[in-house]
Amino acid sequence: MTRYDRYVLSQFLLFFGFFALILVAVFWINRAVSLFDKLISDGQSALVFLEFTALALPNLIRMVLPLAAFAAAVYVTNRLKNDSELTVMQATGSGPWRLARPAIAFGVVTALMMSLLTHLLLPSSVKQLEMRQSEVARNVTARLLTEGSFLHPADGVTFYIRQIDPDGTLNDVFLSDRRDPAESTIYTGAKAFLVRDGDSANLIMVDGLALRRDRAGNTLSSTAFSDFSYDITSLIRRSEDQRRSIRAIPTTEMIRDPAGIEDKDGLSPGKIAEELHLRFARALVCIAVTMIGYATLMLGGFSRFGVWQQALLAFLILVCLEVLRGVVSDAVLQDASLWPLIYLPTVLGIAIACLFLQFGSRPLSVILRGSRQGGGQPT
Repeated sequence: MTRYDRYVLSQFLLFFGFFALILVAVFWINRAVSLFDKLISDGQSALVFLEFTALALPNLIRMVLPLAAFAAAVYVTNRLKNDSELTVMQATGSGPWRLARPAIAFGVVTALMMSLLTHLLLPSSVKQLEMRQSEVARNVTARLLTEGSFLHPADGVTFYIRQIDPDGTLNDVFLSDRRDPAESTIYTGAKAFLVRDGDSANLIMVDGLALRRDRAGNTLSSTAFSDFSYDITSLIRRSEDQRRSIRAIPTTEMIRDPAGIEDKDGLSPGKIAEELHLRFARALVCIAVTMIGYATLMLGGFSRFGVWQQALLAFLILVCLEVLRGVVSDAVLQDASLWPLIYLPTVLGIAIACLFLQFGSRPLSVILRGSRQGGGQPT
């Protein structure tokens, strides 16, 4: 790799890091706001919020990495053209393919980053995130001990605590249980305590009243109690049969035992095939978008209006490829044997970039004029 190649590659990587940082920050803030409201309202600490957002970062980076690679390719290529650096290299006899070597190397570097992300970091982070979400859901304090708010830990159940003392005593507790179609019950207590016994949990209410309404007879009965134990295990226990998210399954397991994944996690063959091949296709897409961003801006000569037309063309090509990816993904979900279609957008994108590089040193107007002249009558 020559000094020029190293210089251009360093520029690509520099601005790739800049655009990736900006895009990740934008997506992270958008997600963090909703996540913060949800966790804090459920009684979680700021440390849990930071942990959840950190575990969500690999997925955010996966989303923005191709966009950052494309933006860096377009920006650096435009900058090289405006500073006449590409013009000088072309004057020395370097063709479009020779000048494209740093862009291709940059695409390979981003593809390796995406491979590391999709095959290793993302499955591990999603698995850890699901484990932490399960732990939070089983946490009684997080689910029920929130003062001053009406909570709904399950369908047909409403829970309210006016105040929680530092020693854990619950003051002025309200519990409405409407899960039984035949009757509904409302419990109130001056004080209450949460007691854990192994996997079970009980709410001990003191000095309270129970109101039961019989829906069939439309009657209401009241019972005063000095202390009463209410089993809340069902409100905080999640099903033991937890199935993994498709993104939490390692790539090696998808390749080695797809039938076992179908049985254990209830995923269809099409879903497994789509996710598996998308992980490989996402890496190749980084090469495609980089080459498209570079090759498209190489079309045409100098213009005082800049290269906004070429940049717009490159962006439209990416949009079309993304639409095509959605189409082929739906087909693979229906029939797993159609998995080669997953790579169609990538192959098509690289083919378009190669075609553009063939005409990289010729302005679009010259190409169109030559095609019109070629179709005219011979003299």
